[in-house]
Amino acid sequence: MMRPVHVVGGGLAGSEAAWQIAEAGVPVVVHEMRPVRPTDAHQTDRLAELVCSNSFRADDWTGNAVGLLHAEMRRLGSVIMACGDAHQVPAGGALAVDREGFSQAVTERLQGHPNVTIAREEIAGLPPADWDSVIVATGPLTSPALSEAILALTGEGQLSFFDAIAPIVHLESVDMATAWRQSRYDKEGPGGDAAAYINCPMTRDQYEAFIDALLSSPKSEFKEWEHVPYFDGCLPIEVMAERGRETLRHGPMKPVGLTNAHKPDEKPYAVVQLRQDNALGTLWNMVGFQTKLKHGAQTEVFRMIPGLEKAVFARLGGLHRNTFLNSPRLLDATLRLKADTRLRFAGQVTGVEGYVESAAVGLLAGRFAAAERLQRPAAAPPPTTAMGALIAHITGGHLEAGAGSFQPMNINYGLLPPLEPPRHGPDGRRLPPKERGRAKKRLVGERALADLDDWVSEQRALEPAE
Repeated sequence: MMRPVHVVGGGLAGSEAAWQIAEAGVPVVVHEMRPVRPTDAHQTDRLAELVCSNSFRADDWTGNAVGLLHAEMRRLGSVIMACGDAHQVPAGGALAVDREGFSQAVTERLQGHPNVTIAREEIAGLPPADWDSVIVATGPLTSPALSEAILALTGEGQLSFFDAIAPIVHLESVDMATAWRQSRYDKEGPGGDAAAYINCPMTRDQYEAFIDALLSSPKSEFKEWEHVPYFDGCLPIEVMAERGRETLRHGPMKPVGLTNAHKPDEKPYAVVQLRQDNALGTLWNMVGFQTKLKHGAQTEVFRMIPGLEKAVFARLGGLHRNTFLNSPRLLDATLRLKADTRLRFAGQVTGVEGYVESAAVGLLAGRFAAAERLQRPAAAPPPTTAMGALIAHITGGHLEAGAGSFQPMNINYGLLPPLEPPRHGPDGRRLPPKERGRAKKRLVGERALADLDDWVSEQRALEPAE
């Protein structure tokens, strides 16, 4: 009799992983600690409970990266997407679901599958040694005992911590007629690049207006279970500004060692720097701009920065308690823990943000585990797909900028290899910039779905004949 794969955690990632394993003909045991041990965030004992939002966000694969992820998951038989589609409620172009109906449907699908067993128990510490294939999908509220066991195994200094996130901007939305490339004092980095940063200059009046907006804008409050004291290494920019109007100008916005390439005779009063955030060079991190400003306020305030007036954000900033691995250092290409390859990780604990992204990583972890059990090669989809791009990011596709640089990420076009946008439409008409952008997104989606279909065909070719 085939030994089961064990999945620890019955959230979206764990449920999707279990479904993929079961559908491959491999027995799977889902270990869910609720209701034996409740959490501060969940209200029911159902699998795949949506605790924060009922929206899976945009559903258009031709113009939105998360919509592309939806389309890819549907092609791979996702139970999360199938149940989401079955319990959709009106939400314009977004996929919003009836939360209770959705989680009930996922629970019933898994309970009714002949290859699935659901065990209501907490796994305290590392899974038993005789479990030779385990997927840990415990999300942002991983139990303390399991967190401590993972820390001891990996030698990491921390797993659950106060996570400082700075906004990330799409390079193509930065106005380089205002901004310029230069490292402070033209100092070369490890790669020999003396222009590793993008610099956005401010006059005194612009800086003062920026500080006023920063101090007056609404901030998000912590959830009760998120209370962790600030430490100086990740102070929100608004907290720094509260300590004195000049604090930022002598901190992350200091203008020293920089010369405005567009106006070399005018010394900036303050400078906002962006640092490359991924290997493709399509995403740039706002240095030192971790913040608890509400998201709507962030877009308004940060677009006051010269050069970022039309900024498109791949991710907005935040500061909250989180639990995730330093995945590029700790996980291999199929999400196995390098220090103990019987353990795989899936979902938010791997460093992805969002319900859909967590489920997508669970889907791939499940397929990897099933392939391994069936003694078939396990390979990720190509990085030209949304799913492949996510896996590439969390297992090393991001640009290492030093210790602690890996941060959670939603799916976005900046993670996929770029395509040159078409300049003309099918009728030969020259496309204006907005239409070129839409056409490029559609091309990226078409490439992704074609490459995913090719990958699926390659995987099927590896299966033994009936």
